Amino acid sequence: MKRFQIALAMLLTAGFLFFRTDAVQAKSFPPLPEALSAMNSDAAATVLPMKFPFFLVSPEYYVFAPVGETPTKGFLFFPGGKVDARAYAPAAHAIAAAGYLVVIVSMPFDLAPFGWKRGDLILRQFDWITTWAVGGHSVGGAYACKFGKRYPSKVSGVVVWASTPSAAFSLDKTNIKAIAIYGSKDGSAEELGQAAAGKFYPEGTPFVVIEGGNHTQCGYYDTAPDPVQPGDNPADISRQEQQRQMIEATVGFLDNL
Repeated sequence: MKRFQIALAMLLTAGFLFFRTDAVQAKSFPPLPEALSAMNSDAAATVLPMKFPFFLVSPEYYVFAPVGETPTKGFLFFPGGKVDARAYAPAAHAIAAAGYLVVIVSMPFDLAPFGWKRGDLILRQFDWITTWAVGGHSVGGAYACKFGKRYPSKVSGVVVWASTPSAAFSLDKTNIKAIAIYGSKDGSAEELGQAAAGKFYPEGTPFVVIEGGNHTQCGYYDTAPDPVQPGDNPADISRQEQQRQMIEATVGFLDNL
């Protein structure tokens, strides 16, 4: 009994410390008006906020489906750290309009390390999708790599936006295809450029550098009162232009899976 009480006390202490961490307590970046607008269905894509039946919080994920067709390829997307999942709706909407099922998975505390395994529930739910790619922005991109490495039989491709796999999440010994996309003005551009050597990527992985693009403009989220999120650089191109190039590169990759 005493051992149980000690173990319980340690668990409660660990839980308290976890919820006190800066990463969990930090306020998430909210979606910009353009992102909220893209959450509406239109003639090109249907948008559905969904939840897992056994979770209390709703919604847990957002489904974007092309109108008038049943896609066989899907794109699972993990948001960047402390970014509201809806901030990626404009890109998801455009990719769905190109003929793909796109699912943005919201994360506990808006942090992919705490919810990346939710992706497997999505893959099992949409069992008519025969080919899946998983992608993400920033920390979401790193955990997309981890997801691909964990489920190589279920994932055919990984799309990394402004991120890179770590040694632990390396894809170099898998049969998964990958693409890395980032802006030349990204606050971590030097690090991302070094990753372009392909150390942790499959052989032949294309690296798409968007000239003038940065980290913040990978999504439509509000960083006010600052023009960009901490650690990033101002972009030399508009958010719309950066998004256009990112979407074009992502759709081209999905087309060839």
